[in-house]
Amino acid sequence: MKDYLVKALAWDGEIRAYAATTTNTVAEAQRRHDTWATASAALGRTMTAAAMTGAMLKDRDKLTVKVDGGGPLGPIIADADASGNVRGYVSHPHVHFDLNEKGKLDVARAVGKQGTLSVVKDLGLKQHFTGQVPLISGEIGEDFAYYFYNSEQVASSVGVGVLVNPDHTILAAGGVIVQMMPGASETTAKRVEQKIFQADPISKMVERGLTPEEILYEWLGEDRVKLLGSCDVSFECHCSEERIANGIVSLGEDEIQSMIDEDGRAEATCHFCRKVYTFEREQLERLKTESRANGR
Repeated sequence: MKDYLVKALAWDGEIRAYAATTTNTVAEAQRRHDTWATASAALGRTMTAAAMTGAMLKDRDKLTVKVDGGGPLGPIIADADASGNVRGYVSHPHVHFDLNEKGKLDVARAVGKQGTLSVVKDLGLKQHFTGQVPLISGEIGEDFAYYFYNSEQVASSVGVGVLVNPDHTILAAGGVIVQMMPGASETTAKRVEQKIFQADPISKMVERGLTPEEILYEWLGEDRVKLLGSCDVSFECHCSEERIANGIVSLGEDEIQSMIDEDGRAEATCHFCRKVYTFEREQLERLKTESRANGR
């Protein structure tokens, strides 16, 4: 089944909600970065949350999420846009621990709790919108809920989950974000909270084959949900040889000459998709000329 997300209103417009299945998307990230199980769970949760948060944007708007808790994983970075495209990487992919006391992958231990979650939104304006909050658990879902409440003043419940096979491949991944709209009643909030508490973990629902729509029905009640739209979700990297070349030009003429003198070529790897770009001597000479013309 392809990955996709849905947007909805619920409880007579008192709630807005997003749900996504991201198994294939997280599997692609795992394959590209060779992440071990705990690292896969942390990266997959972050990418899933980023994809759903990106769905709140418009048109060509995009955002970057950074989770840096001081743990052995190092920073986790994820980019997403309003069209369901998402990419991500973790600084140290070969991190795995025994299951925690709840029998789950110990994401909090890998991520750490002494750090921050930041979201930078590119809304096509001169300045980007940046929101940052301290991590409260390192479990990602709770941290995103805390971000929405403190940075965007929206009471939210966020569930994200990843199940990993013994060989480190991805079995299931998905997520839900439920947010209270302005004027929502306390009665609605309590009823929804109770339904969420009674629901299975998100990853288990995805493993059972539930669609994003059905996951929302589990969380909010089928008769309470009004679907608004959907979009595919996929791992999509927008790196290119041109972007890398522009980065080399920005290093300046002297630095490019050092590359030519020392190795006769240059090699760059995209952090997000691991694609390798190679620039031979003749290409570097042209980039050096361009850098000189730009006054670098």
